[in-house]
Amino acid sequence: MIIKQLSVFLENKTGRINDVVHALGANGINMHAFSMAETTDFGILRLIVSDVDKAVEVLRAKDFAVMSTDVVCLACDNVPGSLAVVLEYLAEEQIFIEYMYAFAQADQAHVVIKPNDMEHCLKVLEAHHCRVLGKDEL
Repeated sequence: MIIKQLSVFLENKTGRINDVVHALGANGINMHAFSMAETTDFGILRLIVSDVDKAVEVLRAKDFAVMSTDVVCLACDNVPGSLAVVLEYLAEEQIFIEYMYAFAQADQAHVVIKPNDMEHCLKVLEAHHCRVLGKDEL
């Protein structure tokens, strides 16, 4: 299942991440997962949130540049080598991973990936009985 991820573009300035998370929290929006990447001049905060539409509205009202992107979130056992198996399935089918990030909860790891070919990626994961998570399972 495809889920929506938000990308928030932030200037490299003290307190900007705090401004984002405060705005989301003040509006009852939960962050399920996030990743921060930076360059010299700006950063990209990638978020999986409880209410995408409301988060976009709230952040744009605060003058943040926000973009929504389709991603896949899969669950795998939180043991050594389990992610390697899944990534091998994708590599064998020439699916390029543009970026990914993960978080673990007890015996499960949740991995968010942005593949170059979303539909093919989902078919490969399904064919190998990989557990792809929906928005309500995060």
